[in-house]
Amino acid sequence: MVQTRKLIEVALPLKEINDASKREKSIRHGHPSTLHIWWARRPLSAARAVLFAQLVDDPSSHPEEFPTDAAQTQERERLFEIIRELVKWENSNNPAVLDRAAREIQRSTGGNPPPVFDPFCGGGTIPLEAQRLGLSAIGSDLNPVAVLLTKALVEIPPRFRGQLPVHPKQGQQGRITESSPGAAGLAEDIRYYGDWMRQQAWEKIGKLYPTIQLLQEQGGGQATVIAWLWARTVASPNPALKGAHVPLVRSFVLSSRKGHEAWVDPVVDRAAGTYLFEVRQGTGAPKGTVDRRGARCIITGEPIPLEYIRTEGKAGRLGERLLAVVAEGPRGRVYCAPDEVQHTIALQAQPLYTPEGELPEQALGFRVQGYGMKRYADLFTSRQLVTLTTFSDLILKAREEVLNDARAAGMAKHGLPLAEGGHGAQAYADAIATYLALAVDKLADLNNSLCRWEPIAQCPRQLFSRQAISMVWDYAESNPFSSSSGSFKVCLDNTVKGLIAVGKATSYQAITGAVQICGGNTFQS
Repeated sequence: MVQTRKLIEVALPLKEINDASKREKSIRHGHPSTLHIWWARRPLSAARAVLFAQLVDDPSSHPEEFPTDAAQTQERERLFEIIRELVKWENSNNPAVLDRAAREIQRSTGGNPPPVFDPFCGGGTIPLEAQRLGLSAIGSDLNPVAVLLTKALVEIPPRFRGQLPVHPKQGQQGRITESSPGAAGLAEDIRYYGDWMRQQAWEKIGKLYPTIQLLQEQGGGQATVIAWLWARTVASPNPALKGAHVPLVRSFVLSSRKGHEAWVDPVVDRAAGTYLFEVRQGTGAPKGTVDRRGARCIITGEPIPLEYIRTEGKAGRLGERLLAVVAEGPRGRVYCAPDEVQHTIALQAQPLYTPEGELPEQALGFRVQGYGMKRYADLFTSRQLVTLTTFSDLILKAREEVLNDARAAGMAKHGLPLAEGGHGAQAYADAIATYLALAVDKLADLNNSLCRWEPIAQCPRQLFSRQAISMVWDYAESNPFSSSSGSFKVCLDNTVKGLIAVGKATSYQAITGAVQICGGNTFQS
């Protein structure tokens, strides 16, 4: 067997590949990564280029066609030009560019390219890019989450390629007669049934998310709240204050956007031992009251040791106080001082279910256990628990809606479920439910009591900005029924855009081995 040198063994247009990979990091809309968070995602463009260069022969392997160095250089430059076009973000789903690359691969492999196997597929970058190039791909991972994400990215969409939407607003019954391009039909149904879930959730728990009355200088009228900003509190160790709780605030800045600065002003009455929060425009925010070394009492100015705060937290004696309310005004973000109505309604929520799982006693990057957060339920406010359980329960109800509508639309009424390779109504309902679950999962990442408020972007930041759960003193509680960051609408939109971005796909098989969970239980997918 004659071994040929592949292009990757000789040379690559590294600058263009690096530039495309760098640019890809700044793409937030329409990127497959928006389907769901995954750690250490590799640039799609780099994976595409590497797969191409691994399979295409270097011109030096064919001296009968390219007998001189000049001829080989010229041919190599032609292949480089294919890569330069291939790695451009705009060409990710360009059929002409992808087909040209696929033809080169076929030519170098005698029309029989080997399958691509990624034993640690993670977020599915390599299997996805193999699909774009017309290659068979097999991926595996020991992490069941990685397997699910890769299936959702590269296995499910091809199964329902060309599928028309089944939701009832599409027209007459029995309408599965034509085809929808790519995964567009699947994506439209995900959006439709996600919107249905949102409406159902609003009818159940919308009263927990009230609007707020704006002042006249803010535009007046009722406004939708984007987020409630809270500060954790601890009883002051000063006996003169008789256990009064004082706020633990990292920063009082609400907006640092130039020309739109705003901050929280803690108005303290030292004689009475009380304080309240007001919102100011412009600059001048005071320093926060807590850092890594400890805190200070906002009333007396005395230091509060960090060890004291940890002890109070482990005893379950930390509280919370509303700092400010962020609303969507007529001309952008509006910051309002806290009022009793907003505070009271937030505390009215009573979850019927809370997660029972215990956080690990010790885990790299997990800091919250030292402050009394021992259970997964401790990471959420009561209102967030009500919301997340409501949306989670609605996934199964949405699946039933999809199943009934798919059967009415003419899909096979029987058949195997998705997990067993089905293509009918039952499998389609399973697929929609899978993507809706991913959207709810994204909602949980943005709806917990460890989400920071970002004063530059003026929006909540997700918990998992890195692989850690760090303590957050002042946090943002998103409104899942708004249209801004942290809402279910945005989570759903990102899921749909990620699916549409997958584009051209062929066949994919995701497999996983046994995984040890909870000290001995085995999971097999």
